[in-house]
Amino acid sequence: MPQHRNSPHLQLQGLLALLILAPAFAAGEDATLTLNAKDTGYRGIWYMNQPLKNVYRFKYSGGLGTYCAKHRPFAVYCRDVNKTFFCYGGTRQDANLASSADRRSGPTTLLHMVSFYDHTTGRVPKPTILLDKGTKDAHDNPVISVDDDGFIWIFSTSHGTSRPSYIHRSKRPYDVDEFEPVHPTKIEDGQRVPITNFSYMQPWFVSGRGFIAFFTRYNYPAKRTPCCMTSADGVHWSQWQRLAAIDDGHYQVSFADADRAGTALNYHPNGKGLNWRTNLYYLETTDFGRSWHAADGTPLTVPLTTPHNAALVHDYEKDGLLVYLKDIRFDRAGHPVILYITSKGFESGPDNDPRTWTTARWTGRRWAIRPAFTSDNNYDMGPLYLAADGTWSIIAPTQTGPQPYNPGGEMAMWTSADHGRTWTQTKQLTHDSPFNHTYARQPVNAHAGVYALWADGHGRQPSPSSIYFCDKAGHTYRLPRRMTAESMKPEKLD
Repeated sequence: MPQHRNSPHLQLQGLLALLILAPAFAAGEDATLTLNAKDTGYRGIWYMNQPLKNVYRFKYSGGLGTYCAKHRPFAVYCRDVNKTFFCYGGTRQDANLASSADRRSGPTTLLHMVSFYDHTTGRVPKPTILLDKGTKDAHDNPVISVDDDGFIWIFSTSHGTSRPSYIHRSKRPYDVDEFEPVHPTKIEDGQRVPITNFSYMQPWFVSGRGFIAFFTRYNYPAKRTPCCMTSADGVHWSQWQRLAAIDDGHYQVSFADADRAGTALNYHPNGKGLNWRTNLYYLETTDFGRSWHAADGTPLTVPLTTPHNAALVHDYEKDGLLVYLKDIRFDRAGHPVILYITSKGFESGPDNDPRTWTTARWTGRRWAIRPAFTSDNNYDMGPLYLAADGTWSIIAPTQTGPQPYNPGGEMAMWTSADHGRTWTQTKQLTHDSPFNHTYARQPVNAHAGVYALWADGHGRQPSPSSIYFCDKAGHTYRLPRRMTAESMKPEKLD
């Protein structure tokens, strides 16, 4: 069992590491990077990727403050203080859409925002601006974790290796007013070296053990190499493990609980470009990353290096289908359930229909793969909920929105009582919206009062973006875009 973060030994070890590594960090960088300022309201980032020569304009675009599927988690519920803490990619006042350049490409500033919803009072404070990431790329959105002592951790990711990544920790437990930079290190060739870059970060805090984090390193050796690392204290991390390096690489989505951590992967075949992603793989660890195995227990040697291996769930390459990963959870038996979309191509528009939401569930003997429903974009995103009574739920923008075939739409809640064989839409959460709603995210230990968090934005041109959440009953709330007091109640929309 790793030592606790606050033990005297680790405190001394951390002090020595900081003294040794201090020259590696630019003088004064932390002081200018960490803003700890209060914003005037809740505004998400608008972002687009890869212009297309058709009416849909972009491969994907919109209000992407809670993007992307490979960033997780964005929110954590803490019972001790009855609050849901969350982060998102924000931006400055909407005035930065006034220039002609911004109208074409969207806001030029990505701010890392942190806040909370107080379930006791039903109010939110002014959000904290943690830092300006120095880009408008929503791939640099932050993710959040909370440790056993209530300290809030923000992991500031980067899209590739051209920009630095950061880790911050709150100065006080359960408090978002002030954060301080952490100077993380990893073991490399037997030495401790600074961690300065990671992409698609997915940090999971496991009580009594510490962090297990899944992330991507570009050109390591694959163009996108999925990795894993662990830490007892969030400062001193293990050696990076490469989980797979097949052809041009992978995307991954992960999840961890007290007993296991698992990750689902797709892959990019050589020569087809990074828009071609196919196949479905699964691997897990029950010893905090010391060893890995497939769902049936078959030991795996990582990194995986061939397309056909024991971790393969289904060969979608043979079917000619792309795979877009959405979520992964463990059922009551500890078996993984993977949620993803399949489609025929990467471009927006009806030519690549159907976009089929699909679940793959390990039964204990085999993978049960079942279609659920369809929506109109590969980048529609929603989380999977596995209730204690066996009910499955998905909250996602599956209903056609005001910008059809662009990411998102109108949010809906779906349920299944038979392990994904059949699905019923139980409620449509948003109606008659001016913009598409996008990227619903499930908080860790989700409270019924904040069951999913997301943003909205125009699918085909830069626009303002608001932040929303819904409760378990499907009532939807919008966070205030303009704060007229130190704390306010969100606006109930239905």
